[in-house]
Amino acid sequence: MKRDMDLIRLLLLEKEGEGSIDLSKYSKDQINYHLALLIEANLLEGKVHYSSAMNKDVPDKIWVKRITWDGHEFLDKARNDKIWDKAKEIIKNKGASISLQAIMIALEKAITLAMS
Repeated sequence: MKRDMDLIRLLLLEKEGEGSIDLSKYSKDQINYHLALLIEANLLEGKVHYSSAMNKDVPDKIWVKRITWDGHEFLDKARNDKIWDKAKEIIKNKGASISLQAIMIALEKAITLAMS
């Protein structure tokens, strides 16, 4: 399954309790896979359970305890839709892939541009 940074952001916003987050265009498997990625990246604290079913890449259960410090740091930069879109545009224009590190750098740049 391909990583979706927009879904990563939405899941963090949802876990923080940010209003009504629409996840209806995503499947349960997509959501669980991305929650597992957030736990692996230390943006969420929680546990991941994989069943012995055929699709072992997608967890069947996720328990999220809380957002970590790093998760809050990411959200503080990515919360604003205009900043988020600008950061993705910066990455696209540079021809880079949207990794967590690249998005954090682009978010910093987008925030700097917005403040000037």
